[in-house]
Amino acid sequence: MDRTAYHTQVDKENTLKLRELLKELPPFARDYFRAMGTTTSSRTRLSYAYDLKVFFQFLLKENPAFQHCSMDDLRVDILDQLQSVDIEEYQEYLRVYQSQDTGLENTNGERGIKRKMSALRSFYAYYYKREMIHNNPTLLVDMPKLHDKSIVKLDPDEVAALLDYIEHAGDTLTGQKKTYYEKTKERDLAIFTLLLGTGIRVSECVGLDVDDVDFQNYGIKVHRKGGNEMIVYFGDEVAQALEDYLAVREGITPLPGHEHALFYSTQRRRIGVKAVENLVKKYAREVTTTKKITPHKLRSTYGTALYEETGDIYLVADVLGHKDVNTTRKHYADLGDAHRRKAASAVRLREK
Repeated sequence: MDRTAYHTQVDKENTLKLRELLKELPPFARDYFRAMGTTTSSRTRLSYAYDLKVFFQFLLKENPAFQHCSMDDLRVDILDQLQSVDIEEYQEYLRVYQSQDTGLENTNGERGIKRKMSALRSFYAYYYKREMIHNNPTLLVDMPKLHDKSIVKLDPDEVAALLDYIEHAGDTLTGQKKTYYEKTKERDLAIFTLLLGTGIRVSECVGLDVDDVDFQNYGIKVHRKGGNEMIVYFGDEVAQALEDYLAVREGITPLPGHEHALFYSTQRRRIGVKAVENLVKKYAREVTTTKKITPHKLRSTYGTALYEETGDIYLVADVLGHKDVNTTRKHYADLGDAHRRKAASAVRLREK
C-alpha cells in the first residue's frame, strides 16, 4: 500500500461509514451530503452526519409534533415546520442527553454545541438556497459564545523529562513490561520526537511512509488537511531518533499491504491514530498529572516554542499548515508569563 493508497483507504472507509449512516437519516438528507462531496473531506461529512442524526432523533423523541413519525416519514418540508424556539430547545437538549444508540449519557460544552449547531445551519442553508424551504430558523438562534481557554502545553523542562522517561523507562521495569518496552522504545521515542520537533498532526504522523523521510534535506512529506502535500523540515534530534528507529524497523516483517508505513504497531501493521493517542496519554502522565496531554497538545507545545523563538507568527502558521494566521495566533501563540511580566515595567507613570 503506497502513501496515496493509505489516504485513499481512509476516505473509502469514511465513505462506507457515511453510506450506512445515511440509512438512519431522512431520505432527503442524501441530496445534502451528495452536494458536499466536492467541497468537504470525508471526515467532515461523516462528522456532520453523526451530528444531524442527533438532531433528527431529538425531533422524533422530544418534539410532540413528530413523536408518531419514523425517520423514513420525514420529508424536507419538516424543516419549514420548525421555528426558532424548536432550534433553541435542541440547543438546550445538547447540553445533556442520552444516546439512543448506546444508552449512555452524552454532554456537550460550548464548543461541542457550536459544532453541532454549525452542522445544522449548513444543512438548512443548503435547502434554503435551493428554495426547497422558505424559512431558516437556525439564523434566528444565537450561536454559543466561546470562551478562550488557556493553551495547554508542555514546558521545556517537561519536554526534556518526557523524552528522558521514554528513553530510560526500562530501567525501572521487569519481566514482560520490560520486554514490551524494549521492543517499542525506539519507535515511541521517534514518534514523540517527531511530533514535538515538527508540530505535525497525529493523522499526518501515522500516514507517513518510510519514503517520505528525506535525510539529505532533513524533511518529511506530509499530507495536510484538505489534501495538500507539504515538506516539513526537522532538526538533528528528530533525525537521530528516526535513524535509531529505522535501524529497528529493518528487523520487522510487516503484514501485507503495510510494507511502506513508517511506524508499525506491535501487530506489524501501520500504527493508528488511537494507538498514538494512547501512547501520549501513557507517557505524559509520568511527567505531569495536572495537564491533560494529547497529540494536539504536543503540537501546541511546538507551535508556542517556535513562536517564542522566532516571533514570526506567519512562519508558525505556515509550518503548522494553517490557512488563517488567526487560528495560529489564537490557539498556539501563547506569549506566556515571561512576556506578560515585561508589561509591568514597560510603562512608566512618573519619571524618577
